[in-house]
Parts: sequence; C-alpha cells; structure tokens
Amino acid sequence: MNELIKQLQNRRSVREFTGEKIKEEDLKTILATAQRAANSVNGQQTSLIVVRDKEKLAKIAELCGGQKHIAQADAFVFVLVDFHRGVYASNSLGKRNIAPKSADGILVGAVDAGIVVNALQTAALALGYGSTVIGAIRKETKEFIKMLGLPEYVFPIVGSTLGVPVERKLTRVKPRVPLDTFVFEDTYDAKKVEEGVEFHEKDTVAWREENGTPQLPSYKEMIVRIYENFYNTSKQDLEGQGFKFADELDEK
Repeated sequence: MNELIKQLQNRRSVREFTGEKIKEEDLKTILATAQRAANSVNGQQTSLIVVRDKEKLAKIAELCGGQKHIAQADAFVFVLVDFHRGVYASNSLGKRNIAPKSADGILVGAVDAGIVVNALQTAALALGYGSTVIGAIRKETKEFIKMLGLPEYVFPIVGSTLGVPVERKLTRVKPRVPLDTFVFEDTYDAKKVEEGVEFHEKDTVAWREENGTPQLPSYKEMIVRIYENFYNTSKQDLEGQGFKFADELDEK
C-alpha cells in the first residue's frame, strides 16, 4: 500500500503527548504545507495563530472544557476564518466585499478552514507528530477573540493540538460507519445510512471494550451529548465579529 495512504488510513486523534518539543524546521514545514491547501477562488480566507506558551496552553485547555491534553501538547494552532484580508483587498480598490455579510461567505470560510486543518494534520502525521482537532474553542469564542486580538471579519472556527505522541497500541483503528453506508452511487440511501448507524453503534461499543475504555460514550450517546441542546453561541459570536447570515444586502 502507498505509504501516505497507509498513514492516513491509520490516523488517530492523539490525546497523550510526551512533552517533547516539535523541531522548529518541522513546525515551519507543517504550517507552510497548511498554507498550500486548496481554497475558494484563491481568496486565502484563512489564517493560523500558533500558541506554544505553556500558560496560554493551560488557559486554552481550561476554556475548552478542561481538555488536559491541550496543555500537554507542544503547540496549539487556531484556524481562523479570515475575511479581513479580502475586505482590505477589495476596499483598497474602492470596492465592497460582501463575503462576511453573506451566508455563502460563512460557508466558504468554514469549508476552507476544514481543508486547512486537514492539510496541517496530514503534514504533522507525515513527520511523526500527533494532533487532534478541537471544535470546543467555539464554546468560548469571545474569550479567544480577546486572547488572540482578532479584528472584525476574523473568527476562530477550529483548532488543533500538535505534539509528539505517546505510543499507544490499539487492537484496530477507531471504527467508522461501513463504507457502503458512507459512499453511494448516483443517489442517497437513507435506509442504508440508518442500517449503518445500528451496525456502527455495536462496533463502537466492541472497540471501546477491546481497548479498555468501556466508560466512554457510544456513537449514539456522543451524538446525543453534543446535539441534544444548542452547543454554543456561534451565531451571536459571528455577528459580533461583523459576520451576517444573509442572502442579500440590506441597503437601508
């Protein structure tokens, strides 16, 4: 099997770090690789902020619900939706930029941020480092906006830990829903998806027991935990940064 594909298929979220430092050259390579990720219209509507200060890492861990592994990582990378760059470019030509004022613009920023964090983590994996995507930064967005000094039209949408992983032997990679309930030909199959959920629920429980973590939630339990109630105040926080969910401008 191709080595890169093998690495990607065996990727795991790392929540235990040795405390060792990332080599400066490696960190620069990881960040430069993330910058080369695909993005809409080459607008380059994302930016990164890297935090390595231990006190700040501890604060980030606290704000993200007490996720201790964040404090143990060597670095935390904030992935920002950044329309400040494009708004400045448009305004410098005497033109307007409606991207942060549109629902589609917010979707573009979110998609581009997802592509960037994937490139970041793939590069880290290739160099032997571990990482975990952290969406919990959106629970305390206002605090992070203040911490990072973010101007209007810039929003911290997701983050990632980076560090040297503690080796942990697993019986197998963490399961996903069956491939034939994830990939469809021509049309979506809702029934197949539901069957996949039922299979995956049992498989996840078995995987937890195999690896000595039966106390962790199953697939269904995790979905309920996150989505039974509103998870954060993203709409309010986005609007505070000048973003607007709209399909046309209010010229009044």
